[in-house]
Amino acid sequence: MASRIAAVSPEPIEGHVRLPFNIDAEKALLGALMIENRLLEELPVPLDEAHFMEPLHGRIFARIRQMADQNRLANPVTLRPLFEADPALNELGGIAYLIALTEDPTVLLAARDCARQVHDLALLRALVRVGTDLVTRATDTSEAVAPLAQIEAAEDALYRVAEKGEVAGSAQAFAHAASRAILMAERAMKSGGHLSGLTTGLTGLNNKLGGLHDSDLVVLAGRPAMGKTALATNIAFACAWRHVQDRESGAEVRNGAPVAFFSLEMSADQLALRILAERSGINSEDLRTGRIGQAQFNALARASEELQGLPLIIDDTPALSIAGLRTRARRLKRQKGIGLVVVDYLQLLQGTMRNSGDNRVQEISEITRGLKTLAKELNVPVLALSQLSRAVEARPDKRPILADLRESGTIEQDADIVLFVFREEYYHALQKPEDGSEKFQAWLDKANRIEGRAEVIVAKQRHGSTGPVPLIFSKSVTRFSDPAEGDWDGWGG
Repeated sequence: MASRIAAVSPEPIEGHVRLPFNIDAEKALLGALMIENRLLEELPVPLDEAHFMEPLHGRIFARIRQMADQNRLANPVTLRPLFEADPALNELGGIAYLIALTEDPTVLLAARDCARQVHDLALLRALVRVGTDLVTRATDTSEAVAPLAQIEAAEDALYRVAEKGEVAGSAQAFAHAASRAILMAERAMKSGGHLSGLTTGLTGLNNKLGGLHDSDLVVLAGRPAMGKTALATNIAFACAWRHVQDRESGAEVRNGAPVAFFSLEMSADQLALRILAERSGINSEDLRTGRIGQAQFNALARASEELQGLPLIIDDTPALSIAGLRTRARRLKRQKGIGLVVVDYLQLLQGTMRNSGDNRVQEISEITRGLKTLAKELNVPVLALSQLSRAVEARPDKRPILADLRESGTIEQDADIVLFVFREEYYHALQKPEDGSEKFQAWLDKANRIEGRAEVIVAKQRHGSTGPVPLIFSKSVTRFSDPAEGDWDGWGG
């Protein structure tokens, strides 16, 4: 009777393709597990009921594992009552079939190899199904054709198959986690101190954060004209440029990485122009309007040539969904080895809700959870820009607080770090009194004192302290930099 199940053939797909399987490996594995339940703890790959081609085998495996989890012995005799009403097992002879699986003790020697083969063949079957579904959808023209949506869905399905193939689970022994923590501390020490993650390019911010850390969601927020995109571009460039320098120097500790910049507001050309302006020191407004001489153009060309190999990938696809962004980021991780994802900005991303009556807070919640999940999936920091509500404008002190985040409940909850960009000179310029008035001179004195001053306010940080980080903002080249000694004397005034 046992031979009947070995001869079971899976249903053909598309009339000729058969799913890969090995019923004998499934039987040998089940026999070994019933002989020695402790083998469940030593399987080299994660297995569950769905990995078995024969449904009956999957049910038997699930029962064995369930009984083992309850510290009960799982063998043909103890399993029999659980399968008395199972027609598939009864057709094969009931307990006689289970006993037959345990008659050959040599299956104990092959248990690990059989487990690995059952697992791998299940992945291949999943891959075949994805491919078949892709072909079916691509050739079905009965409904509206959306090729890009189909491609994204296929990539997502392939990623899920690959994810199931990961042998390492999320549970880690303390010793392993402690070893990784020691490596992180060693990385910070060898980098000269303070920097255990990816560099931001700003010493003050690196000192405060320790760099950008893997699996962290970092939200960078600010009102319009504060310089959110400029700071994010500076950080992205610094990280990518550090990667080039570390690679060329053969540095033992690397604090840079290839960067994926998803720009939903500005075009790739505009971002590249900003980087070239900052690198060449040419006024970005002059570049846009063409008010540059030959010497400046030569400097621009040198900067462009210097940055030819910069591992900064810009995706300026408009109206991108969170699902589409995750798909593209996974692809870039696989193809380019990206170590940092930047999103400008999260309110321009779309969730899965499409009706106008859908709750925007729920959609933002879906987006922030998706970004945090992406950070953990790819094990990279995700820097997401965010707008602030107009509540800032109504207060005498314009410095933002966490409550100013739009749909702040979900953003604040999901973010590991929340940064605010603040430039007092912007608001001070809006309060300019009439020339010659009594207040004008006082206004002018303060304007001169705070010109170029900026702050990055660390409003939330799971790993460390909060507070302001003083910076200098060069508006002409859209560049943030660390202040020189004395530049920020009395900066709180």
